[in-house]
Amino acid sequence: MILHQYDYIFAIGTLFAFLDAFNNGANDVANSWATSVSSRSVSYRQAMILGFVFEFLGAVTVGSRTAETIKNGIIPVDSFQGNAGVQMMAFTIALVAASSWVMWCTRHSAHVSSTYSLISAVAGVGVATVGASKVQWGWNGGKGLGAIFAGLGMAPVISGGFASVIFMLIKVIVHMRRNPVPWAVYSSPFWFLVAATICTLSIVYKGSPNLGLSKKPAWYIAAVTLGTGGGVFVVATLFFLPFLRARIIKKDYSVKWYMIPLGPLLWNRPVPVDGETAKVPNYAVIQDEYDDEHSTRTHGSIDKDAQTSALPADDQEKQHERSLVASETHQLTYKEIMAQSDAKHREKLLASRGPLGWAMRYLRDNPMGPGELYELRNIVTLLKRTPPTIVCALLYGFHYDIHTAQSGTSGTPEGERMKRVYAAAEKYPNEVEHTYSFIQVITACTASFAHGANDIGNSVGPWAAIYATWSTGQPTEKKATVPVWQLAVLAIWISIGLCTYGYNIMKVMGNKITYHSPSRGSSMELGAAITVLVFSQYSLPVSTSMCITGATVGVGLCNGKLSAVNWQRVGLLLLAWIMTIPIAGTLGGCLMGLFINAPHFSS
Repeated sequence: MILHQYDYIFAIGTLFAFLDAFNNGANDVANSWATSVSSRSVSYRQAMILGFVFEFLGAVTVGSRTAETIKNGIIPVDSFQGNAGVQMMAFTIALVAASSWVMWCTRHSAHVSSTYSLISAVAGVGVATVGASKVQWGWNGGKGLGAIFAGLGMAPVISGGFASVIFMLIKVIVHMRRNPVPWAVYSSPFWFLVAATICTLSIVYKGSPNLGLSKKPAWYIAAVTLGTGGGVFVVATLFFLPFLRARIIKKDYSVKWYMIPLGPLLWNRPVPVDGETAKVPNYAVIQDEYDDEHSTRTHGSIDKDAQTSALPADDQEKQHERSLVASETHQLTYKEIMAQSDAKHREKLLASRGPLGWAMRYLRDNPMGPGELYELRNIVTLLKRTPPTIVCALLYGFHYDIHTAQSGTSGTPEGERMKRVYAAAEKYPNEVEHTYSFIQVITACTASFAHGANDIGNSVGPWAAIYATWSTGQPTEKKATVPVWQLAVLAIWISIGLCTYGYNIMKVMGNKITYHSPSRGSSMELGAAITVLVFSQYSLPVSTSMCITGATVGVGLCNGKLSAVNWQRVGLLLLAWIMTIPIAGTLGGCLMGLFINAPHFSS
């Protein structure tokens, strides 16, 4: 029997499952890719493309294991006593509470864990539905709240440990050498081996149950895993290593990235005689790098001083007094400075060519008229503004200047704080960092794959339960599997959230915590990926955000100074994580209490 009388619950649950996946991408995935974008190993647009591909692969191949934990491990199925409608409502309300909280936090650039938001909401809904005694507060074979919340403390610490060990290994092997460039180039294939092995192991050893790979014998698993990792190592040695050697060691500026397939042919390639330095980007992060307005103000004050000095003495004194009064009168607050910075960014986009520039100019030149929205002229204006509004929503994130937002604004407390953090970090040669920029692409993709494997369960678990109950008319069975198509659909929504709304989180992460560079970023992402995959293999949902944040702090401490980490930002992150648990849980419990006691359900 199909529950047609509960079609509206299914529609609402599906809508908020999509919204939860969207928020997951805008919050958690954006945090993961902020490391790569901050290090300038990839551009924001490249991160969107790679994030989409590897989030999708991780979700489809590995994601169903963690989905079962959230769906069946917190509220026992038998607690609903065969009431399919109540079960559908329970998981729908959990999605509503979690997605609403995460959306609000993302809008205000507050980084929270979508994993723990949903878990807390499910627990709150469980208390309101079946009572506190029925909720699995303990370990419950690794699937209860006790096991899940244990990751709240363990995951950042473990991830920080993995990342710091990896970075210290790079530091000892490469950075501490008298001539680190050859060491960086010739050791690069090893990191391709590590990333490929981790990614392959996660698929083969604990892959999707539909693939049946976990039932293979141990020798088969070891052979496939080591064979894949070794194959990537050989390919990197034959093709990527000669490319790096020609570009960095031999300083051949004519070598382009698309020449990598030439491989061994690049080994004895003639070097241009005018190649004095390797043609590599500058990876240094400078606080005032983008502050053109600051430099303009400085030059303007010099010009005014020169003009004042040409005046007579009495006039100079009067001019000086007027300038002091003007400076005190026009003292800008922190919010005003940030508003000016945002307005400057928008002016730049307004002047740009392409669909986004057109859409922003159209919205600026065609505002809503006076009066109510239902008036005819406003209805017509709203219809005309709808296409450019959609264009802005889809493309604004692609054009957001992440580096300007992360480096801070001069004259603000945040800007001064970041100057101190950057000064406490040791800077390494651009040639060395350029080597690790390629490796960071691999580690970033591995981290994104790990996120798709782990965090897809946030949305697909409740949605799978809602769909199964709606389509069969019976409460979801404890051992029900999650269809691959559901994993694929929500993986797409995760990627949409990353592309369109992720800039809200990226602009406050990355270099806002500690100084980033490709070698540091590779260590952070690899350490976080290892931690997420380990937790995922034991069906324990863990926050990818917490893992990458713990890895960032761990690598920052490898500078040997506490001042190399922005502890204020870390403290704000911890506060947001902790507040997520009671807020999401209370919101879910209160909403469920209201709906469960409505006449339709209580009768």
